[in-house]
Amino acid sequence: MAITGSCMCGSIHYSADVDKYLSALCHCTDCQKWSGGAFTANAVVPRTSVKVTKGTPSSYDAVGNSGKINKHFFCPTCGSGLYTELEVMPDMTCIKAGSLDNKEANMGGKIDIEFYVKDRPSYLAPVEGAKQEPMFG
Repeated sequence: MAITGSCMCGSIHYSADVDKYLSALCHCTDCQKWSGGAFTANAVVPRTSVKVTKGTPSSYDAVGNSGKINKHFFCPTCGSGLYTELEVMPDMTCIKAGSLDNKEANMGGKIDIEFYVKDRPSYLAPVEGAKQEPMFG
């Protein structure tokens, strides 16, 4: 199965040829700053499965809470966040769920894991049934 996604303005499109993915919320301060929200929702897929099919995303390198580089990819026109490549997870890509097409942002209605729960805002409760990791497991 392939999942597809795009930015808000349609300049960038991508696909990932995967049978399944890990659905993850990340509450690290890097994700909070990058997204402008309390967390990011991510479809975590093998890095080799992700292909940009239209346009060229821009990227920004940030040193994450892990002390490693987080490379954030986004549309240079509209600024939509698309995916992140983490040095701490060199074989995986974290696709931002909000950029997915076909209502896939719902990620099957289930979150598998929450990362950096130590940085989760106190007004948010843990997702029931999701594994809780203080940082990256």
